[in-house]
Amino acid sequence: MDRLFCNNLKLLRKEIGLTQKQIAQKLNVVESCYANWEQGRTEPDIAKLRELAKIFGVKIDEIIN
Repeated sequence: MDRLFCNNLKLLRKEIGLTQKQIAQKLNVVESCYANWEQGRTEPDIAKLRELAKIFGVKIDEIIN
């Protein structure tokens, strides 16, 4: 996974003041699943990317680029 994507996830999450656990709960995934996205071990599918964009209040492009 692209490091830029991982860094963007972390920065966006911190900007809205939520923990990895809180984001995971909003996405209905386990915390380790979300943590793996931030660490670049795995990546979300397009449906989860859409949900992330809604949570962060940004477009998908702003997460992946």
